[in-house]
Amino acid sequence: MIELLKAYRRYDPAARSLAEVFFLYPGFKAVICHRLSHFFWTRGFKFIGRAISEFARFLTGIEIHPGATIGKILIVDHGMGTVIGETAVVGEGVILYQGVTLGGTSLQVGKRHPTIGDRVVIGAGAKVLGNILIGEDTRIGANSVVVTAVPPKSTVVGIPGKVISGGVTPGLELDHDSITRT
Repeated sequence: MIELLKAYRRYDPAARSLAEVFFLYPGFKAVICHRLSHFFWTRGFKFIGRAISEFARFLTGIEIHPGATIGKILIVDHGMGTVIGETAVVGEGVILYQGVTLGGTSLQVGKRHPTIGDRVVIGAGAKVLGNILIGEDTRIGANSVVVTAVPPKSTVVGIPGKVISGGVTPGLELDHDSITRT
């Protein structure tokens, strides 16, 4: 928990203290609640896991299914309306902005949500849908709709999302090293 608090503090220049992040940041609360709900979910206490998840959604406006797997450091910045589906896998040092959906495109049982690599940034309102892989160090632009796999170190924009460059586009860099370092 301390590592996550420090990551929020380092990442967000508006965060004035660890106490402010702990008490006032909905993304931090949602991730902590997810850890608890995931604990119960993976041990067969599905109802308790869902109950904690629903409470967190009510409290924060961020819905993370208790079945989702997320890394130690997930920053959900201004997260209202963010949804992470049951079979989603989210790597380390990922940043999601408000309204991001990591959703499914199938009613079949099994893996139906995306896998997000390490140090990915997903802009406000973006939708990443289906059992696809988003490569590490990728940037997805605001309001993009991504339905196909994306290679590492790409920049994706548009509807449907298209890779416009390999590597990081100038002006979109974020210091992810400071997020994942302790």
